Amino acid sequence: MTRDRNLEIARLQKEISDHIGVGPDSLVFNFEEHGANRGKLFLITINPRHNQSFLFHAVEGTDKLDALRNMLDYVRTYKERTSSYTVQWSAKGENNLQTSYFRAKNVLEALDKLFFDRDPNSITVFSVILNPIS
Repeated sequence: MTRDRNLEIARLQKEISDHIGVGPDSLVFNFEEHGANRGKLFLITINPRHNQSFLFHAVEGTDKLDALRNMLDYVRTYKERTSSYTVQWSAKGENNLQTSYFRAKNVLEALDKLFFDRDPNSITVFSVILNPIS
């Protein structure tokens, strides 16, 4: 049974990666348990250009497999339910202006994804732009 579960987890992670359009080396699936039969899956993207990680999306589930199914449901339709934002930022102590793109419901959610799991003082945001609908 464990082997089938692991195969299903691997299949779902690959399908999620394919829907997003990034390679598996650019994604981290971080599942955190929150009590009995409850947990949260954080899908984190890694940008090799500027060596930073950002939150793509988080979903809840009864276990990792359930949460992966919920994440797959999300990635199948997220472009229809979110807007595209361009964020220009710089890491503290660096002189390079970076540009990152986020899908989010609003500006605050885009910034939450940028600042996920990091000290808010470690990044300076210069602009957040709602991209035109294509």
